[in-house]
Amino acid sequence: MTPEVVEAHGVRLRPFRADDAADITVGCADPLTQRFLTGLPAPYTEADAVRWIAEGAPAAWAAGGAAYAVADPATDRLLGTIGLSQPVPFRAEAEIGYWVMPAARGRGVAGAATRALSEHAFATGTARLELLTQEENTASQRVALAAGFRYEGVRRAASPSRGGGRHDLLAWVRVADDPPGPAPRPLPDLPEGRLTDGVVTLRPLEPADADLMYRLHTLPEVVANQAPPVPPARAAIERRCRLSESQWLVGGIARLLILDAASGTPAGSCGLSVSDAAAGEGSVGYALLPDWRGRGYATRAVRLLAGYAFGPAGLARLAAGTVPDNVASHRVLEKVGFRREGLLRGRLPGLAGTRVDDLVFGLLKAELR
Repeated sequence: MTPEVVEAHGVRLRPFRADDAADITVGCADPLTQRFLTGLPAPYTEADAVRWIAEGAPAAWAAGGAAYAVADPATDRLLGTIGLSQPVPFRAEAEIGYWVMPAARGRGVAGAATRALSEHAFATGTARLELLTQEENTASQRVALAAGFRYEGVRRAASPSRGGGRHDLLAWVRVADDPPGPAPRPLPDLPEGRLTDGVVTLRPLEPADADLMYRLHTLPEVVANQAPPVPPARAAIERRCRLSESQWLVGGIARLLILDAASGTPAGSCGLSVSDAAAGEGSVGYALLPDWRGRGYATRAVRLLAGYAFGPAGLARLAAGTVPDNVASHRVLEKVGFRREGLLRGRLPGLAGTRVDDLVFGLLKAELR
């Protein structure tokens, strides 16, 4: 590739100019940029920006990559940067990366620039592009999906962290013959951001829910119905809440909080995971706080979750596994339309090397009550 100007999707990709230095300094010194681009100098100064324009960007081109300023086509003012790195000529492969000025965020700049550079790269011989994001950088994960990149897996300890240590990266990939448009999502966002029947509301789990989730999932009766029946560590619950949106975006599991619709008071939690994508099967789970049991809230929550699973998520079948003596949970499932399908003997781990039976329920779309 050569440093030619690319205009597409409402943005301009152009070579850097000396007068971009002040804007680059603001963008690269921004706390969010610093948080997710751990390779940047910290603190980032105008001298670093001048060095990038004079040396860093030309070096990226010389190495077979690309380094563009993302500019507003009307004003030519810098909105961010985007480029290609880690080229592997034999595989016709490269890594795409970007950042956006704080004032330009929320306007689709990153997505537009990613689409523009991807199309240009494919048109000039690249066959495969990889986009790497930190697990908590859900904004960048949404950019990847919108630009047609599909989740491919976790790169364990792939990047150094500021202050020492290493962290995982999520890999998103687009190849030249992928269809145009956004990548398909096994678990799309909720319509209007939540589900409700007027009595119960479900909303996505958030980092601020960690205290509530720890209290719920360490209740003895809740732990007793888990496999193995061991209370989770506080750090594990915090991580679950912190990464909930990311795990939803990659299509693994949709975790939700169950709320009383009238007051907004939390009543419990539930979740939908894609257990067999090829077969169109998902599985559900749920738990309620003591004060909200016996009011039909679990039944309403599972019914709402099943409606989302068979509707926007496009699943064909739902399964739910329970311990055989959890009669209350069996009643919830049966009220929604689930049928008992069988006992899987010793399927789940118990305590001290023991095994626990799993009573499995199944639901088809036409059976939802």
